[in-house]
Parts: sequence; C-alpha cells; structure tokens
Amino acid sequence: MKIVASADWRDAVPFETPVVVADVVPGDPAHCVTCGTETEPRERTELWAVKHRHPKHHGGFVRFYCAEHLPEIEQPPAPVAAPARKPRAASRAARPAVRAERTPAVRRVSSVDEAPRAMCPNCFVEVSALGLCGMCGTSIA
Repeated sequence: MKIVASADWRDAVPFETPVVVADVVPGDPAHCVTCGTETEPRERTELWAVKHRHPKHHGGFVRFYCAEHLPEIEQPPAPVAAPARKPRAASRAARPAVRAERTPAVRRVSSVDEAPRAMCPNCFVEVSALGLCGMCGTSIA
C-alpha cells in the first residue's frame, strides 16, 4: 500500500504563482481574503488563487485575492553561472603522484595447533567432527 498526502485541487497550484480561481476550482462566487466577508462575493474569473509556503505544513496554504489586493510576488534571483572548471583529467595530471607507504601485512599467529582436517575421499570436502561427509554421507574414521 502506498501512503500519500491527500490529492485535491490545491496540489495543482504552484507556489507563489497567481492563478485564476475559475481555472483551478469551479464553484460559486467567493470572497477576496483582504476585502473580507463584508463585501459582495466576486465571480471566480475575477479572483486569483495564490499558494503560499508555510513553515510547518509542506503543502502550503491557498488564498483568494481580487485584482486590487493581489500581492506582488518576488521572483527569485537568477542563478549565478559558476566559473568554468578544468577537465578532471588535466587537474589530476597536474598533481604530483604521492605514493602512500604500506605497512607490512601482519601474519596471523594461531594459538591452537592447526591439524589437517579429515577429507571425504569421494567428494573432496571437509567432513564434520562426527566423521560424516555432508555431501555423500560417507563415514570417515
């Protein structure tokens, strides 16, 4: 089962972009959030829906505005072009090669005498402590 947030008309509205309310959600005339409920409701073709960001709700919230109260939306600044980089191969070639000195491998010293283990003459696998081959069942004495 896939758990998703509820899908409604507000999900289709982009953040901080005015959209005509009639294009987003049809219905009866509505009020501008700034004008309040004391004024006459306006047709949805005269209202703008703006989805604002909210610090605690990732889905944001939508408000309806008339043309007179439509907030000015600040456009984000254009991204600054990053300076051109040199190709990786050239930068690696310019670097002097430094070779790390390796420490000699430590040889494991066993505290137990490692005696040769019994092998099955038919399968050539190591047999268990009971002397039975796990592959063919031959008993090795």
